[in-house]
Amino acid sequence: MAGGLAYTTDDLDALTQAQIFGKVLTDVGREHPEVVSLTADLAKSTKVGEFFSAFPERSFNFGIMEQTMIGAAAGMALTGLKPYASTFGCFASMRACEQVRTDLCYPNLDVKIIGTHAGLSMGNGGTTHHATEDIGIFRTFANMTIMVPADGLETAKIIAASYDHHGPMYMRVGRGFEPPAYDSLDYDFEIGKAIEMRPGKDVTVIACGVCVLQAMEAAEDHAEKGGPDVRVINMHTVKPIDKEAIIKAAEETGYIITAEEHNVYGGLGSAVAEVLFDAGFGGKEIKVKRLGVPDVFSVIGYPEDLYAHYKFDQQGIYNAICEMLGIEAADDDWDDDE
Repeated sequence: MAGGLAYTTDDLDALTQAQIFGKVLTDVGREHPEVVSLTADLAKSTKVGEFFSAFPERSFNFGIMEQTMIGAAAGMALTGLKPYASTFGCFASMRACEQVRTDLCYPNLDVKIIGTHAGLSMGNGGTTHHATEDIGIFRTFANMTIMVPADGLETAKIIAASYDHHGPMYMRVGRGFEPPAYDSLDYDFEIGKAIEMRPGKDVTVIACGVCVLQAMEAAEDHAEKGGPDVRVINMHTVKPIDKEAIIKAAEETGYIITAEEHNVYGGLGSAVAEVLFDAGFGGKEIKVKRLGVPDVFSVIGYPEDLYAHYKFDQQGIYNAICEMLGIEAADDDWDDDE
């Protein structure tokens, strides 16, 4: 929103990602009367209840009818309203897939979709509620912008910035129990511009969502043990992706690891690999490794256990760095000149 964020970390620290979405959206709505909120019988779960209470005349619950919700959002956008439609990520990307493609992306309408409980955050809720294909689905839709915040603070940044961004946008957030990657809102944020969380010259980890914190902790773990100097990039915008940051990392470190809470096909890792191939790195000495959910339907369990199971948690990223560079996991005498 034009006035920027008027929150402190104390205001947001105790809130989940979804709760922050609801709070910031309500404040955006106070400033802009054309903002409307839509949900598909999930107002409580997606935390838009605050908006519904503040602006009942601008709030719409469509029941368990995601396709109808997206079609109605398209019609509202054509009248000049600014719809924010919220549901679980699995439902937004699969149950309403055709409507998002044809009703929103094809005419390039200004509708924002908030997919909560995405990735494996509903890990013990069963395969039907896992959203590990949503980025891959939406990344193929022309005109679609895809945002994956690292934590609740970045969710606030994205919601605020989304108002001035024209066109369809998918914002992917977790269930809300994910630990923070940032300790302050005091950082520059721009849609489409990656953030270098940590400089490094030996290897780069490009991450999004919950994997940003895991990558940071793995990098710090290596630093504490005298290991390689790990650069960490927060790729909060998966589409349009920051090609410049990827190419720069490839040229300066030569090793790229991607980490995401998504199937390794079609998501962040695929997007990064495409950038490198198009930039001519296909025939050069550069190594790329993708971490995420392999080509399977995830097993059922608590999210943290699934991150470890599929090896994109802190330890998994730490070990991937060791494997890529050919060093022992506990080698404190690692020397990048050797």
